[in-house]
Amino acid sequence: MKLVYFASVREAIGLSSEEYDVPQDACTVGDLVVRISARSQAHACALQDLSRLRFALDQNMVTGDTLLGTAQELAIFPPVTGG
Repeated sequence: MKLVYFASVREAIGLSSEEYDVPQDACTVGDLVVRISARSQAHACALQDLSRLRFALDQNMVTGDTLLGTAQELAIFPPVTGG
């Protein structure tokens, strides 16, 4: 799966995207993000508070309890405010 990081998540991890082999036991977006956070200290810091992150599977906004299904891309980003 392609992981895409935006804004402060990208800055903290130091990557805009990366490929990741999804473990079979990762069923939901939240499951996957917990596993991604174990990749490095930078990932752990950027992804530590799931309640403060937003997600998109194949460019559709989803929540942490959304099933991964056959999605090819997960985007992770902080909440966005307008002005």
